[in-house]
Amino acid sequence: MEREPDIAGTPVAVPQKEPRDRLDLDRSIVLFFREVGDPASPIGPAWLQEAVRDVTALGSFVGLGLMTIAASLSLWICRHRPLAVGLAVSVLAATVASTVLKILIGRDRPDIVEHAALTFTASFPSGHAFLSAVTLLSIAGFVGLASRREDIARLCVWLAWVLIVLIGLSRIYLGVHWPTDVIGGWCLGIAWSSLSVAILGRSMARAEGIEPPRAGQAS
Repeated sequence: MEREPDIAGTPVAVPQKEPRDRLDLDRSIVLFFREVGDPASPIGPAWLQEAVRDVTALGSFVGLGLMTIAASLSLWICRHRPLAVGLAVSVLAATVASTVLKILIGRDRPDIVEHAALTFTASFPSGHAFLSAVTLLSIAGFVGLASRREDIARLCVWLAWVLIVLIGLSRIYLGVHWPTDVIGGWCLGIAWSSLSVAILGRSMARAEGIEPPRAGQAS
């Protein structure tokens, strides 16, 4: 602490401000997606802003929930019932974990720009980033195990990553998350889905008598 004199000339303690390098980087990236001198307006034409809202909706509870239901029902109908149950359990557990983490951490949303989408929870981790990574990578992994084809598994993973990145960037563009919220959500989602596929998915696959796809196996 530095000491500055008060009105009577007696030195008093003045607390030092904490380093704000990380926050400055967060702020710079958020403002990069806003019109210069007008933080209330995202960059780009109106159609782009609407398209970004459509993309971010894919990472909502409704969007990811419908994807999970569709994938789980498809696995169930194709008689991969343990994998269908495992996928649903993984996504539901991640949804609960995301809510708990937001409550415990309680980070505020960005306050330097006007939000271009409604928000109802705390900022860290980004639920859209976390749950899109969990849901889409888990679907890719579980479908890959069921198909027993490396080419199908690889295609699912690539498609998953395209959506994951677009959904995460949409949250920053709309001004509802700091970049570190999205990065943290991605990291948690990758870790969660990796463990889910490696442990839960493979154990369910073994229960069905399915062998993991081998390198170079395309049919």
